[in-house]
Amino acid sequence: MASKTESGAVPILPVLDGEDPWTAEEVAEVRAELESERDRLRMAVAHADAELAELMNEGSVGAGRDPADVGSSNFERDQELSLLNNQKRLLAQIEQALRMLDDGSYGYCENCGKPIGKLRLAAFPRATMCVSCKQRQERR
Repeated sequence: MASKTESGAVPILPVLDGEDPWTAEEVAEVRAELESERDRLRMAVAHADAELAELMNEGSVGAGRDPADVGSSNFERDQELSLLNNQKRLLAQIEQALRMLDDGSYGYCENCGKPIGKLRLAAFPRATMCVSCKQRQERR
């Protein structure tokens, strides 16, 4: 597992053979990107929750509505619920990545325990698996 530096300020993150070690600036950049995306998604989830609550209330108002209108409302509600669930999953992944940065486990594959790789994490900071394990998972 990764450990904190002597001062406790910057975690030492794992790298693949041939990769340069993470710099404090790179770690800070990844953290800032994750925190920015977390904040954006928190606002989006709150907004979507409010919209979904409004759609749910619309569905119960106006008995005797046209069946096409009811169907359209149900479709819109289902679509909003699906988008909201996706945003919540992304938010959970980001929050997990931030926790892992804090506890020193960031950068290790959750499947095999080997380093995920600096380039992969720079491109996809919430990755929890190395490329090999992710490919195996997707083939199943």
